[in-house]
Amino acid sequence: MATQTSDLLAAAAPRTVAVVRQISDDQLDLPTPCQDYQVRDLLNHLYEVVVNFQALAGRSPVTWADKPDHLTDGWRDRFETETGRLVEAWSDPASEEGVSPGMGMPQPVVGAMALLDLTVHGWDLAVATGQPYEPAPEALPALHELAAQLAPTARQMGVFGEAVPVDGTLSELPRLLGLTGRDPAWTPR
Repeated sequence: MATQTSDLLAAAAPRTVAVVRQISDDQLDLPTPCQDYQVRDLLNHLYEVVVNFQALAGRSPVTWADKPDHLTDGWRDRFETETGRLVEAWSDPASEEGVSPGMGMPQPVVGAMALLDLTVHGWDLAVATGQPYEPAPEALPALHELAAQLAPTARQMGVFGEAVPVDGTLSELPRLLGLTGRDPAWTPR
């Protein structure tokens, strides 16, 4: 079976997996558009998102306090495997029903948050390591809506930075990045 969430995750995931696969070990200490994160930190964060949101699909509790280093032998292959499991977890129609006990949000919003992280952090990692990145175009309208909905709380919690003004005539990705507090013109210094 499939759900709207799993369809969008299935479209977005291979794009981010492709970026992750091309990151070399000598790029792990490079800066990213996320000011407090180097590539290594952002990879570990995204890995944790992919794993924890599998559990959230089934309404299982997760902890964000543990910060294991996921970048051990075979981490690129494991990231791809775990991302596939994320898509599979959100393929169950029950994953989109009700409210998440751990997050206090409707389950479809929780699933869309995983999609947002895969997309935005896919771009973060691509631009930090000099790779091209094209998001799943079918995901962008839903992500704009979600980012606008979450922005006030996300900014208070330090998840989003202050909005970066972006020319409204630009494509959807730069506008989404600006909404999440990223400068679409960011380059490594």
